[in-house]
Amino acid sequence: MTLLLALGAWAEDTEESDSINKAMQVLDSFMYSFNTRDMNSWSETLNYPHVRIAGGKVTVWDTKEEYSATNVFNRLTATGWDHSAWVSRDVVLVSKNKVHISTVFQRYDKDNNPMKNYQSLYVVTNDEGHWGVQARSSLAP
Repeated sequence: MTLLLALGAWAEDTEESDSINKAMQVLDSFMYSFNTRDMNSWSETLNYPHVRIAGGKVTVWDTKEEYSATNVFNRLTATGWDHSAWVSRDVVLVSKNKVHISTVFQRYDKDNNPMKNYQSLYVVTNDEGHWGVQARSSLAP
């Protein structure tokens, strides 16, 4: 009985570690494609419908095509933004098919000077084998 409980806990830990690794890979791809301003690649890092809560609004994109048709980069570059980077990523909830990650990201100008950082929560899910950001809530505008 003790062996079965230990094996069950080990399998659970292995599943959770695998989920965390996949979620972190998604966030790495999310940030990379965001910084290269590639809407098609960026939209691949998401699961749909995709929800963003920020700037006092809730926005929902139902499909990859709908999301990739948006362009957030003109507004960002007008603020002096050039790129962003993760400052911290802390897992706060994990299961086999979902990981909640509390993050802080930093925005930088073209000279790599920090502009501002923001706290956020990312919900990364496994939707039929595709790991992607399903929802994000940020204190960014």
